[in-house]
Amino acid sequence: MGYTQAQNPVKDTFNIQGNPFLPENQAAYARWREQKLVRSLRDARALSVAIADPTHLQAGELAALQDRLRRSNMVLYRLADPDVANKAVIRRLGRQLGLDHLDDNLCADSDAITSLQVIEDGRHTHYIPYTNRPLGWHTDGYYNDTGHAIRAILMHCVQDAAEGGENGLLDHELAYIHLRDTEPAYVRALMADDALTIPPNDTEGTELRGARTGPVFSIDKTSGSLHMRYSARTRNIIWKDDSATREAVACLRELMREGGPDQITYRLRPGEGIISNNVLHRRAGFRDAASDTADARKRLLYRARYYDRVALTGLTETQA
Repeated sequence: MGYTQAQNPVKDTFNIQGNPFLPENQAAYARWREQKLVRSLRDARALSVAIADPTHLQAGELAALQDRLRRSNMVLYRLADPDVANKAVIRRLGRQLGLDHLDDNLCADSDAITSLQVIEDGRHTHYIPYTNRPLGWHTDGYYNDTGHAIRAILMHCVQDAAEGGENGLLDHELAYIHLRDTEPAYVRALMADDALTIPPNDTEGTELRGARTGPVFSIDKTSGSLHMRYSARTRNIIWKDDSATREAVACLRELMREGGPDQITYRLRPGEGIISNNVLHRRAGFRDAASDTADARKRLLYRARYYDRVALTGLTETQA
């Protein structure tokens, strides 16, 4: 189960003075930006790491996973045996990367890991991830309060769809660079504490979650790293009503149009997965096979959301 806010291990330990993500720190930003653009990996092949046994990572495998995450905040992995991974195995894989504190969200399974598949009844029908419809650009947990920010995600493919279901991926640090280089005022606007409000979640007359107001970009107080909270949805989203915020959101939407140069598109196959420090991502629509056909594939992914960031991938480690 997830832990309560009182048990949250994240503490205010990082001194953000001189942090490159603060708009006033131009020299620090210039140094970080140069290194980021040189080191960033922007194609699926470069981001891919083979894993022999996910329950006991070899030193070289762990180093390769962390290297990709330091460079691009994400890594694609493929298991030698696609059938070996159940949810207990996925849990052990995450723990080896410092991922331990799961977000026990509304539609998660009893072990706090979510089975993402088409579900046609119950509360799941209210949420797009449990349909086969396209899911727009977002970061996970954008509706969570700041004490329960989602810092990392592990998504593992048990079965792909008969057709479609590709994931789009975009490192949120590259999105930040685009905004800041276009107009520094956009970053300032999106770091405001009232930049984005998610209205209450009211289902059938019951309030399941209150309104959440906060920034889009913030600095993680443990690692000094950049955190992003975003959804491309136009319904149930309230943006601050000023010109800088409106222009910044328009700039983001333009960046995330289909085929942007920093976007990665990848369709997970059985035994493959994505681990990320909650980068921007989307999902294409898909089609499951009809149950009366020889190919009866039904798309199933396990998704684990964490309050932790992947260990040794914070700002100080990426600059090492």
